[in-house]
Amino acid sequence: MTGSAEPVAGGSGTRRPVTVVDVPRPLRAQFFPDRVGERLAAVAECTLLDEPGALTHPGLAPVLARAEVLVTTWGVPRLDADLLDRAPALRLVAHTGASVKPFVTGELFARGVAVTQAGQGMARAVAEVALAFTLALLHRLPRVDHALHAGAEWHVAEAVPPRHELLGCPVGVVGASRTGRAYLELVRLLGAEVSVADPTLTPADAAALGARLVALDELLAGSRIVALHAPTLPETRHLVGARELALLPDGAGLVNTARSWLVDEAALVAELATGRIDAALDVFDDEPLPVGHPLRALPNVLLTPHQAAGTVQGRRRQGEIVVDEIVRYAAGRPLAHAVTPELLARLG
Repeated sequence: MTGSAEPVAGGSGTRRPVTVVDVPRPLRAQFFPDRVGERLAAVAECTLLDEPGALTHPGLAPVLARAEVLVTTWGVPRLDADLLDRAPALRLVAHTGASVKPFVTGELFARGVAVTQAGQGMARAVAEVALAFTLALLHRLPRVDHALHAGAEWHVAEAVPPRHELLGCPVGVVGASRTGRAYLELVRLLGAEVSVADPTLTPADAAALGARLVALDELLAGSRIVALHAPTLPETRHLVGARELALLPDGAGLVNTARSWLVDEAALVAELATGRIDAALDVFDDEPLPVGHPLRALPNVLLTPHQAAGTVQGRRRQGEIVVDEIVRYAAGRPLAHAVTPELLARLG
C-alpha cells in the first residue's frame, strides 16, 4: 500500500476530493498512463493501493475515513455495510471497468453514494475483436489454421466449407448494448445486412442504427454470423441453447465477446463437434479455460482468453472516463456515466 496526499501544482482550481485508488500498479499504468495519471493526481488527493485486499487493511482506516471517492477495478470486495461504516465520507465509487454488479450493494445507494463506470471506454475494443472474429469465421480461418498447425496435407487444409465476404452478409446482433452498437456500426459500414434482436428497441430505434428489428428465432435462422452483445440478466441465462443453436443455418458462425452466461456451453460444444457451425469465443463458463476442455481441441473454434477489451487505447479511455467523472463530482456537476439502482438491474 502506498500513499500520496499532498496538493499537486497545476490543478484545475476545483477542490481535490480525498480519493482511494484501489487499482494494482500494473493496471494503474494502463488506465492512468502519462498525462492521464498526471491529471488524476492534479484533480484528486490520491492514496494508491498496490496490494490485493488493501482496501480492508487496518492501516488504511485513517484515509478511508476521509475518502470521498473510491476508484475500483476487478476484484474489489463487496461494498457492504461493514466496509462502508469505515468510509462515512464516501460519496462516489468510480469503476474502471464495466460491470459493477459483483461489488455494488444497496447500501451504497441507501447512503447516498453515487456509482459510475467506464464501460463506454471498452466498447470500441470489444467491437473490433468481434469484427475480427466475424471475418475469421466467414473466411474459415480457424479451420485452415488448425489444419496447417496440426500437420495436415495442403489439399486437406484447403478442403474447408464455403467461404464468404462480409459485403452483403446477413449478420445478426443480439443485444444493442454499447458494444453491440459499436459492432453493428462496424459491420454495417463494411456492407453487412444487419438484423438486431433486443426487447428494449422499437423498429424505429433499430432503423436509426441501420438495422432491422426481428425476433431472436428469426435472427438466428436468417444470419450467417450471430454476434452476442446482450447483458447478464436472469432472462438471458442460456439465451442460446440447443434449440436455438439448431436454428442456425449450416455453416453459420457464432461470435461471443459478451458473457458465457448467454450460451449453454455444453450444448454449444455438442453442436460444434458435429462441424455444422463455427464459433469464436472470448468468454467461458470456467476461466481460465481448463487445458483439457473440449473447446480447445475443436478445429472450428477460435478462442481468446477474455481479453477483448484489453487494448492500450481502450484502457486509456477507461482511465480518462474515471478522471472526468471525478472532475464532474468535485465541481458538483451531473455524472456522465452514472449507474442508478434501476440501471444496475439491467446491466450485464
